[in-house]
Amino acid sequence: MEQKQYEHLLSVRDLHTHFSTENGTVSAVNGVNFNLDAGKVLGIVGESGSGKSVTAYSVMRILSENGWIDQGEILYKGDNIVKWSEKEMQSFRGRCVSIIFQDPMTSLNPVFTIGNQLKEAITLHTAKRGKEAYDRAVELISLVGINEPEKRMRQYPYQLSGGMRQRIMIAMALACEPDILIADEPTTALDVTIQAQILELMQSLQKKMGMAIIMVTHDLGVIAEICDEIIVMYGGRICERGTADEIFYNPHHEYTKGLLRSIPTMNSKKQKLVPISGTPINMLNMPAGCAFCPRCDAAMKICLEEIPEELFINENHKASCWINVRDGKGFETLPETAEKEETAK
Repeated sequence: MEQKQYEHLLSVRDLHTHFSTENGTVSAVNGVNFNLDAGKVLGIVGESGSGKSVTAYSVMRILSENGWIDQGEILYKGDNIVKWSEKEMQSFRGRCVSIIFQDPMTSLNPVFTIGNQLKEAITLHTAKRGKEAYDRAVELISLVGINEPEKRMRQYPYQLSGGMRQRIMIAMALACEPDILIADEPTTALDVTIQAQILELMQSLQKKMGMAIIMVTHDLGVIAEICDEIIVMYGGRICERGTADEIFYNPHHEYTKGLLRSIPTMNSKKQKLVPISGTPINMLNMPAGCAFCPRCDAAMKICLEEIPEELFINENHKASCWINVRDGKGFETLPETAEKEETAK
């Protein structure tokens, strides 16, 4: 059988994911596009409710019962998995793409031993059984840097620290050596020392196994050194994307600038952290224009009325912000922004 040709390992094209609620339909993801190549690390950053986790769950097709992919394509090696049956998806999950969920404290079943849960993941997605599955589980525990692996096989989740539980979650995700690993807030609830260890472990495993990683987080600082490309999301849309250097040192969207201003630095003792004003957007009442407009100090009239298209800042950097547009449309500043500027003068 001739192998299908594909340009990218994973391509998400014009993805729209919706949820039905008592108050109406929530458009959690609105036209997201990105590509992921083998061996690369993609970071998706944004506040809670920005759509980053829903994007990851859409790729796995593990949405809750009230959620569905309304339109768009998710191409894995050229095949659109949106059209796949549930049986095909069961084979896809774990074997092709695996996920590490947000909270290591609650992701493991408290009534089964670590060994039972690891062996279940192995027997479910591979042909290994009995001693082969046991040996593979022990091997995976060693691979993620946990000592005394055979002892850990007999222990229950409550007997392990948070960092060790997260390592076990990584081991379960790697059971089938997937092409893509999705890490949804992999360092949540862990202290900074353990966070650094987990990120270092993932980086080491990625280089050793050659897999691609999608890192979902609300913390830009967590992915500063690990990602080849960073996507910044707000209100279910991508507002900026680029290399880590471009995002950190040359941000062109006001939301990205706000996120960076709120990160502590070595000079934080001398400088005040500046929070982003306002509250996250109500997804049931999205503005006609830019989703960040109600919280943006630099908002213009057009920001309320039209969604900005992605513009090339350079070959490694795109941003969707009207401030970057220099085509002579003569944008009118919003009254409250004009007042701030006049007061500043």
